[in-house]
Amino acid sequence: MATEVKGGGGVTRFFVVLLAVAGLGYGVTRAAAADDAGRLSEGRSQQPAVVAASPSAQPAAVPPAQVVLPAPDPLTPDTSLFSEGDRGPKVRALQARLRQLGWYAGKVSGRYTPRTTRAVQGFQTRHTLPTTGSVDRPTMQQLRVITRQPTRDELLNRTVAGQGGGGTWTLAPLDKRCLTGHVLCVDKTTRTIRWVVDGEVHKTMAVRFGAAYTPTREGVFHIGWKSRDHVSTLFHTSMPFAMFFSGGQAVHYSSDFAARGYAGASHGCVNVRDYEGIRWLFDQVRVGDKVVISWS
Repeated sequence: MATEVKGGGGVTRFFVVLLAVAGLGYGVTRAAAADDAGRLSEGRSQQPAVVAASPSAQPAAVPPAQVVLPAPDPLTPDTSLFSEGDRGPKVRALQARLRQLGWYAGKVSGRYTPRTTRAVQGFQTRHTLPTTGSVDRPTMQQLRVITRQPTRDELLNRTVAGQGGGGTWTLAPLDKRCLTGHVLCVDKTTRTIRWVVDGEVHKTMAVRFGAAYTPTREGVFHIGWKSRDHVSTLFHTSMPFAMFFSGGQAVHYSSDFAARGYAGASHGCVNVRDYEGIRWLFDQVRVGDKVVISWS
């Protein structure tokens, strides 16, 4: 700012310069204020918008979670149909079917006794079912697959000639050729094998025979040789406790017969499904003992 003052013109220049400086300061102050206002406005515009909630607005509904039930265990026993202590015609039919398979050796009574429970347990174990001793739906379904509808005679303990058989007992008369000596007496009518000593029956078991194209021979034979752990060289199958009576035909244990019952057939042999029974019989029979196969 000028400090020299000379005459009237100097005074005039002094005021002009003073006004110019004042105006410059005023302009700078307004520009700064405008810049600050712009920054404030910009800062406000960057703040998130706040929307007032409507008093009538409701929160969105959340769908309920779905309940997923666990898959059933295939080994969990189904609802019991009947068990020990029950009685009636259904129990009678059960006993008759179990006797067809050789699991039940008693008389058909219609009473679910401890003996019936043991027979059911054996059947369930053999077929990898829960071993409860009670009959549930899976047990009954499996039993029906491998057995047949019991006859009236079976239900009334009258297994005689022409009436099926295949159990652990029979009332059919012995073939007269079985009445003397040690004899394996095989009856195709009742599907049984009886171990007979001098006319007295010591053991009876269910058996099955060859199919139509490989029939089991009939007549009188003798045990030629025995093999406790025999394996067929023709079919490559196990034939435990084999007692050969005619060429390659033998009396022996069959796991297939034990599992499938009469749904299958042998290649001509006499199949036994009672493992403990045939093991016992194997030790009783001697080479040279008679074998009689006939129809009663």
